[in-house]
Amino acid sequence: MRILVVEDDEPTATYLLRGLTESGHVVDVAADGTSGLGLALEGIHDALIVDRRLPGLDGIELVKALRARQSRVPVLMLSAQSSTQDKVEGLQAGCDDYLAKPYAFAEVLARLDALLRGRDQPGSPARTLQVGELLLDCATRTAVRQGRTIALQHREALLLEKLMRHSGQVVTRDMLLDSAWDYDFDPNDNVIDKHIHRLRRKLDEGFDYSLIKTIAGAGYSFQAS
Repeated sequence: MRILVVEDDEPTATYLLRGLTESGHVVDVAADGTSGLGLALEGIHDALIVDRRLPGLDGIELVKALRARQSRVPVLMLSAQSSTQDKVEGLQAGCDDYLAKPYAFAEVLARLDALLRGRDQPGSPARTLQVGELLLDCATRTAVRQGRTIALQHREALLLEKLMRHSGQVVTRDMLLDSAWDYDFDPNDNVIDKHIHRLRRKLDEGFDYSLIKTIAGAGYSFQAS
């Protein structure tokens, strides 16, 4: 999953970045509310972790602005303000969960996982995808093709998810890059091609046709058959 952390305290942001990355997520970090809102409005993140007290635009106003623009991205708010009234204000602003500091990272991860599971409710993007003969479990990063189970690395799973959600359409290299790498990643010319090559080898072994087609000069396309 791609997570946006909006946190102005550098040690806390680094702590969350390290823990989430080690847990298999792709993580972007914003150090103030204004830039955090701008990133969140791009609509490429699966969930947000937002500190309540932020420079530029505080966390409550950030979430209100998101909801006013009809964004439904799950938001976990972290705050040193822990009274019942503080929590009520956060939830009424549109947060999906509110966690008071200090906290253990294990609890942050558990609450985040609960929010992401909630995306499987009606009207939310499914965490299990099936296109043609291929089934992808986004949570466990495994694919199944005609009964054969295929284990994927986390970036391979993110790339495949993007392709399957746009099955039959052209997905550009920039779109794939946004789905699986952080903003500060400096890609070389063929990083996407290398990952797609490895993904194809895993998906197509033992089959006589490839599910991922190269669209010359444009990108790639997932084809069910």
